[in-house]
Amino acid sequence: MANPEIRRGAAEMAVAMLMSGTIGWLVVSSRQAPINVAFLRCVLGGATLALVCAALGLLRRSFFTPRMLLLAVLGGAAIVANWVLLFAAYSRASISMATAVYNTQPFMLVGLGALLLRERVTASTVAWLAIAFVGLVCVVEVQPAVLAVPGEYLRGVACAAGAAFLYAVSSIITRYLKGTPPHLIALVQVAFGALALAPFIHYATLPATPLHWAQIVTLGVVHTGIMYVLLYGAIQKLPTAMTGALSFIYPVVAILVDWLAFGQRLAWIQVAGAALILLAAAGVNLGWRIVPQRRGVRSA
Repeated sequence: MANPEIRRGAAEMAVAMLMSGTIGWLVVSSRQAPINVAFLRCVLGGATLALVCAALGLLRRSFFTPRMLLLAVLGGAAIVANWVLLFAAYSRASISMATAVYNTQPFMLVGLGALLLRERVTASTVAWLAIAFVGLVCVVEVQPAVLAVPGEYLRGVACAAGAAFLYAVSSIITRYLKGTPPHLIALVQVAFGALALAPFIHYATLPATPLHWAQIVTLGVVHTGIMYVLLYGAIQKLPTAMTGALSFIYPVVAILVDWLAFGQRLAWIQVAGAALILLAAAGVNLGWRIVPQRRGVRSA
């Protein structure tokens, strides 16, 4: 950590993950329909990212090739649908459980990478996947005591799993955009999201109080525009292992916020399940090996 650039990247990543951990609180407290929240996040986050891209000199025609626009729009469709599903999961399965299930995304990314990019899956990854599956079974066994709408808990878990899958899809698409500034990719994605969601917004139920508007503006400007700048800046500075390690600030903060803000009480089996999912996700992200590597075989 002696390298000043790594220290700065670590600080940026930590702040970005702290922000991510409070997104669920803002979404639930705003009392908005998930699609409204996603739309307003796109509009406000897009305006912030447009200013950032302009300041960085990224709004150049040379970046906006047909291929870049097509891939960014496809990724945008996945990431915005991911937001809608995740926001829907918060009120149905609780922020804690939705966050735990959402952290199955590394396994979905590995699966898509193996299927589409022919990336090799190690035995340790398969073992971690089995552990995460056990955790997921534990999570769906019991409904949380508060916040979960009666009869809606399993639907919320399904929404969170769907959101994780769509995030993995977006990540795979983004891999084909190497060389394109990430801030610009995010701008195209949220711009598309705003246009795509506009016809479906519940305009009659938009925020009616200054507090709720403040929560939505914070989500759009701070937790989207500013957070993306910090996140992408950190990713460019940090080693992959450190990025993966610091990313686990997000679920820990989200679960703590859920407990502090909403008094979320979890059954012991759900706590165990969430811990198994997060442990398995850490194992995949950080490359922990639990199956001995055979001699003469290089790890992927």
